[in-house]
Amino acid sequence: MDQTTRTLASYASSLRFEQLPASAVHELKRRLIDALGCGIGGYASEPAAIARKMAAAASGEPPARVLGAGAVTSMEMATFANAVMVRYLDCNDTYVAKGSGHPSDMIPACLAVAEAHHAGGRDTLAAIAVAYEVFTALADVIALRDLGWDQGVFVVLGSAAGAARLLNLTPEQTADALAIAVTSSIPTRQTRAGELSMWKGCATAAAARTGVFAALLAQSGMTGPTAAFEGRHGVWEKVTGPFQLGRLGGDGAGFGVERTNLKFFPAEYHSQAPLWIALDLRRQVRCEDIESIDVQTYYTAWSEIGSEPEKWDPQTRETADHSLPYLLGVALMDGGIRSDSFSAARMRDPALRGLMQRIRVSENPEFTREFPTKLVTRIEVATRGGQRLSAMASYPKGHARNPMSDADVESKFEELARDLIPAARRAALITALWEIDRAPDIASVLDLVRVA
Repeated sequence: MDQTTRTLASYASSLRFEQLPASAVHELKRRLIDALGCGIGGYASEPAAIARKMAAAASGEPPARVLGAGAVTSMEMATFANAVMVRYLDCNDTYVAKGSGHPSDMIPACLAVAEAHHAGGRDTLAAIAVAYEVFTALADVIALRDLGWDQGVFVVLGSAAGAARLLNLTPEQTADALAIAVTSSIPTRQTRAGELSMWKGCATAAAARTGVFAALLAQSGMTGPTAAFEGRHGVWEKVTGPFQLGRLGGDGAGFGVERTNLKFFPAEYHSQAPLWIALDLRRQVRCEDIESIDVQTYYTAWSEIGSEPEKWDPQTRETADHSLPYLLGVALMDGGIRSDSFSAARMRDPALRGLMQRIRVSENPEFTREFPTKLVTRIEVATRGGQRLSAMASYPKGHARNPMSDADVESKFEELARDLIPAARRAALITALWEIDRAPDIASVLDLVRVA
């Protein structure tokens, strides 16, 4: 096997819960609460309903559950259906480095395998830590987006590694799982360009499903390519170019989960800082008095949510939650972004559309040079009366340098789950997640994830 595969496989098969510092364990628990809240919040969506219908037609031994519904299916389809729910609201965590993406998309993969094999809470947390570590180590050194590839490359490898850890695969089997996963799943970034479809929130769910399938194949004896990364026609040659993995968590090195960011608003991550600015400016000016809004930001934010014509004319929810003009307009008019801010009626509102047309977004090269260390955005509002107001932000609430409190995380969970899970069960679920390292079988925790 090549050195990249060997390094990742050795790490994934050897990490144990006892090696995790208390700070990393705490962040893993916060990510579980956040991801499951997002999943419950996305339960009633059309993509989630489609995924549950597909899962209902599959079976597996040992089985895993579709969260919320409780129906049993295969580990792979449980992963897919549950990850679709987690992603739908675009409200789960984000990692921003040379590469970026949503690491908690991999949590459903680990939960499905853990439940099927009656893993305890500690092993489940260790597997999630492995998945995050693989994801962040790769994102630290590979600019997938700039190369035209999607974050599923990170997700499929992290999911395969987490699943392999739960299946107690040998380093050699784990290497096979990683090789099968990455050579069979190199997704293009067309998923997130132009007018966005339902697949925007499902692409990484498909990658997570493939990661689990790859681990199960390796467990059964399937061998994978021997030089998936560094060999002829491998990932280095065709996808990423050569890279050198950084230090993985443990032995004094920090863990990736501690560097990931939570979202306060259900919207694309690079909109989070601009939204806080908009809410601050809203206290100083009325929407009807606004002549123009000038947004200056870094290249990635401009390119992702403020450069394409479709972002000023969103026709789908997926486009709207990736449209900076739409998000700023709603925040200024409504005083916030909520999971119900993307209805068809809200997107068609003439007043909102009129405000969006007065918003200009541009790249500021100075801000680009500071990215990803700082996420700088400046917004200037010109009023019809000649007044000019401006504000800047770098670290939105939820960023690793401006973290949400535990109370904030619980409050977000409550808001997302309130209409779908009774209060007593919500409280019991949050308690069980905070104490998950004491659970002898993860199934006892997932029993509480039932939609009324």
